[in-house]
Amino acid sequence: MFSGQTLRSLPQEFTVFVDILFRLLARLPLAWLHRLGGWAGWLAYAASPSYRRRLRRNLHSALGRLDSAILHTAVAESGRQALELPWLWLRPAEEVVASVVRVEGWEWVEAAQRESAGILFITPHLGCFEITAQYFASHAPVTVLYRPPRNRALEPLMQAGRVRGRMQTAPADLSGVRKLVKTLRSKEAVGMLPDQVPGAGEGVWADFFGRPAWTMTLAARLSEVKGVQVIYCWAERLPRGQGYVFRLSGPTEPLEGPLEQRVAIMNREVERLILQCPGQYIWGYNRYKKPRSARAAADEAEAS
Repeated sequence: MFSGQTLRSLPQEFTVFVDILFRLLARLPLAWLHRLGGWAGWLAYAASPSYRRRLRRNLHSALGRLDSAILHTAVAESGRQALELPWLWLRPAEEVVASVVRVEGWEWVEAAQRESAGILFITPHLGCFEITAQYFASHAPVTVLYRPPRNRALEPLMQAGRVRGRMQTAPADLSGVRKLVKTLRSKEAVGMLPDQVPGAGEGVWADFFGRPAWTMTLAARLSEVKGVQVIYCWAERLPRGQGYVFRLSGPTEPLEGPLEQRVAIMNREVERLILQCPGQYIWGYNRYKKPRSARAAADEAEAS
């Protein structure tokens, strides 16, 4: 496996190779990519002891046991998530949107639109999270929070898939936050992944499946924008490349209180989504890593 620094220092030839590879993969049917992805998921699981330990530990922590059926599904689905990216980013937008074969809970969107409310879509790393914004963008404008990938070769490909039609991106910096706030105040939609580890100074400690996780505060802050409606959503990956089911739901508990409380509530809502289909969550992601300054703050708090 390449480190982020190694990938950034690779020559231009590697960027060209990645571009060609993605364009070739994008030509394959989705069913083929999902089959290849299942094999790739098991290859990554077998090749990396650290990834294997982290996946098993995170899954065990969340469920209170290591369910072998869910484990096997999660290993394969993580590979499918990676191999479907070329298809999602580079196939025509109309074809990608058409792969959503069923939508459940769209009435939440219609209710927010009737009230002329801005919509904050909260989407965890569950199922095919890439398609959720693309589908909504086929109906109305949406702006998604954008963090450049460690592998810079992927950035133009990612942008090709995320900046088209009525979908825009906002960088994960101060200018991007301002853009998101402006978008919500303009009664449009914003989408973001709340379960990725933020940088130091951008998060608070909050329980996630019973363990303290350094959790971003931005989603909770955006929920405080006047008139915003929060909608939780994810897209289930159907077997054998049959497409996706887009699922939307409203809050199950009031999103209120001070910032730390709102963050904790969002984490609980995300947990509920994940438990609907735990085999399609990316358990191998290092959700519990600690930014250096955050680790120092936690150690100081324990000592006091």
